Amino acid sequence: NLLLRQALAECLGTLILVMFGTGAVAQLVLSGGTHGMFLTVNFAFGFAATLGILVCGQISGGHLNPAVTFALCLLGRERWRKFPMYFLFQTIGAFFGAAIIFGMYYDALWDFPGCFNMTGTSATAGIFATYPGKHLTILNGFFDQVIGTAALIVCVLAIVDPYNNPIPQGLEAFTVGFVVLVIGLSMGFNSGYAVNPA
Repeated sequence: NLLLRQALAECLGTLILVMFGTGAVAQLVLSGGTHGMFLTVNFAFGFAATLGILVCGQISGGHLNPAVTFALCLLGRERWRKFPMYFLFQTIGAFFGAAIIFGMYYDALWDFPGCFNMTGTSATAGIFATYPGKHLTILNGFFDQVIGTAALIVCVLAIVDPYNNPIPQGLEAFTVGFVVLVIGLSMGFNSGYAVNPA
């Protein structure tokens, strides 16, 4: 079944993205900043997006993100029947990627002061999810995520648009990774940069 193969590829690609990106966050948080900084997290997510796309791109297109899949379906570039399967398997891949990091850093999580806190200086919940900064209102947080996700989608659509200046074949994954890096560097302060419902 082609659709199942594509969905499984999305699962694996999203797992790669979340595993490497979340791993960088875990290293930063659990080491108290001695093994990483915000910049390294951004680079990790950018490279993780590239690697995830390289892993699954030839099979499924390498969406790695339900918002990207939704936009491609909305514009008629993908069939709507793919959306539920991609969404489900991208979400499963994200959970598996986070679970791998949870297992890998399990001892460090328990050893960390204030283990499993959601807020405060010793919070570890931010390893696995994004949370708004103390300064952020709900409205601004909403727009923060909408703008970040829209920037990602517009850039991805420009990269894959055959009528645009074409990216040399094989470099699309690296270009999308660069986009993820730039979004993190410029829009990551308020609440991290989830830009991904999975």
